[in-house]
Amino acid sequence: MQRVYLGLGANLNNPIKQLDNAVIALKSLPSSEFIACSHYYASKPMGPQDQPDYVNAVACINTSLEPEQLLDLTQAIELEHGRVRKAERWGARTLDIDILLFGEHTLNTERLTVPHYGLTEREFVVYPLQEIAPELILPSGASIQQIVNTLPLNDLQQLPR
Repeated sequence: MQRVYLGLGANLNNPIKQLDNAVIALKSLPSSEFIACSHYYASKPMGPQDQPDYVNAVACINTSLEPEQLLDLTQAIELEHGRVRKAERWGARTLDIDILLFGEHTLNTERLTVPHYGLTEREFVVYPLQEIAPELILPSGASIQQIVNTLPLNDLQQLPR
């Protein structure tokens, strides 16, 4: 079993409900055990600013799935929740599930890069990740706490449960 961290994000069609439904779907992944989900956080959009704010979280699972099997399943969850893949990066979306970390693995395939390429630069990933895994050491050797200490909040706000 591998410990996997997943970034969740949504800013369309009731984002909190989208994340709630994503967590329910993650709890029923085959060959996997759901461990935890962070609080939800409100964040400003990363790309075009003419879109609603995001709601983000980080979930943790243990899985015996292979990385690309998990990617297939998380992309299927996105599609089930109305995700439409467009050429535009960082646009509005009903649901986004990113594989942030997959055990100690470092992968760089055509379909999947792990650790996620933006992991250490995105407050809406780093702060929720630190919340559920405060002792985490990334494959680079950096601790999540070191990254939190250098990354501004940029208006990130923890939402009440």
